[in-house]
Amino acid sequence: MQRRMNLGWKMRCRVTLQESEEGFSAWVPGLPGCVSQGTTEEEALANIAAAVREYLEVERQQTVG
Repeated sequence: MQRRMNLGWKMRCRVTLQESEEGFSAWVPGLPGCVSQGTTEEEALANIAAAVREYLEVERQQTVG
């Protein structure tokens, strides 16, 4: 018998975007210090997604050991 198991997980978080003269700033209020930016809204969202992954990886490493 074969089974497929997805051992990954998904997380949803609120992202705040703010437009500025340089482009867009993005941050996640629930993850202190997790901020990024981009010249377009799409770039800022892609960059904050990467920042969230890195943030969570650092948190995991500090928790595990």
